[in-house]
Amino acid sequence: MIKTIGFPGRYLQGPDAVQHLPELLNEFSLATPIVLMDDLVRASVGDLLLKPLSAAGIQTTLLRFAGECTSEAIEQLALEAERTQADVVIGYGGGKTIDAAKGIAKAHNLRLFIVPTIASNDSPTSRLIVLYDDQHRVTRVDRLTRNPDVVLVDTAIIARAPARFFAAGLGDALSKKFEATQCHLARGKNFFGTESLATARLLAERCYDTIIEFGLPALKQIQDHGTPNESVERAVEASVLLSGLGFESGGLSLSHALTRGFSAHPVMSTFLHGETVAFGSIVQLVAEERPEAEVQAHIDFCHSLGLPITLAQLGAKNATEAEILQMATLTAAAPYIGNLTPAADANRIAQCINRADAMGHATAR
Repeated sequence: MIKTIGFPGRYLQGPDAVQHLPELLNEFSLATPIVLMDDLVRASVGDLLLKPLSAAGIQTTLLRFAGECTSEAIEQLALEAERTQADVVIGYGGGKTIDAAKGIAKAHNLRLFIVPTIASNDSPTSRLIVLYDDQHRVTRVDRLTRNPDVVLVDTAIIARAPARFFAAGLGDALSKKFEATQCHLARGKNFFGTESLATARLLAERCYDTIIEFGLPALKQIQDHGTPNESVERAVEASVLLSGLGFESGGLSLSHALTRGFSAHPVMSTFLHGETVAFGSIVQLVAEERPEAEVQAHIDFCHSLGLPITLAQLGAKNATEAEILQMATLTAAAPYIGNLTPAADANRIAQCINRADAMGHATAR
């Protein structure tokens, strides 16, 4: 049986890593980059990327990302990119900017460099392009034919961002151990269309262990100092690299399937991806019928990171049973919902959401 694992072409991480961008472009024989960023990133940290390129004499085309990664937005950006002589797209920003950059690269078969400015999710290393509608609801997932050529993670930039983004990245990453395991047990497929290699599952497990060890001290460092240290480096490696490899090559399960349902709620859709996944991981452990003490320990750790552990903390305090069942129904239609034992239909998913919410309320008091 063929099994597949995928990696970005190059991964660099550390303080001031962005200074190495000109030499990387030169090494890849690239000379005319497009840089995609939104207004906030340009105002706050834009010069940290643009000045090294300018100093190296590299002519750069800037494209403005408006904020939502829709099919229409990517089509418009791809049209703007077509008017240039670009040979590489550099996605500089958060998850939606990164996915839009992937969309441009796919449209014109360009090289792709990813430079995340926050560590809020594990999109930088993967081939996936998550598309939304104008109401922030997930509509579909496209794929590149290859992973990004370069992922460059400047931890000095990451550490300057609000701590909420950092915590959300940890929340997104915490689920991967459980999801990859469930996918394996169900003989489900990863995002390369095969069952997972043991290496992918080991990376997902190491991701979880690293966050348990370094997540809290890393978050405190971000909150108190806004600069990287060894704990931050290890936590970022887990939330960006290990998590990215673990999900794409290990596969997903209920924690991420729930984002289909949660993103349809008008308030929950405004929360960060990693925040909804964190609560989703609690629901998954309940659905797996794990011992209550194990579920509670996971809830306690998520709570210590300031992650949502109740529907109320995700803006759905007064969610009705009908609304919860609607979330569960949309979740049950997600492509990886079958990667779960015991199996769950919409009614059972709704029951698990309610149970996770009740346990979270008891903890949050």
